[in-house]
Amino acid sequence: MEQQTKTIKPAIEITEKAATEVVSYLAKQGKTDGGLRVFVSAGGCSGLSYGMVPEEKATEDDYVIVQHGAKLIVDKSSMPFIAGSLVDFESDKLMGGGFVVKNPNAVSTCGCGESFKTE
Repeated sequence: MEQQTKTIKPAIEITEKAATEVVSYLAKQGKTDGGLRVFVSAGGCSGLSYGMVPEEKATEDDYVIVQHGAKLIVDKSSMPFIAGSLVDFESDKLMGGGFVVKNPNAVSTCGCGESFKTE
């Protein structure tokens, strides 16, 4: 009998460009073994805001996603709001560029893209 292999899509993904930026950013912070914590908090003009901070290590209550050499850390309370999202890095000459979250769960976002609302 032939064994079938299932490929499981990560709960949250990161582009290669963003992964390169994460690795570079963490190296500058001296946290090469760490990851980028992506979280959601109450606030912003749409109700919920994205946050990202360098993190030395994950806790047992975190989801850890490793893609393209970069580690994303997401806490269990944030995951339902950002599951299925894509973390990207956009180079905007006017604003200097930065990480962005492309979230399929957001039904509306503010003009700056840092806050959102779900159903």
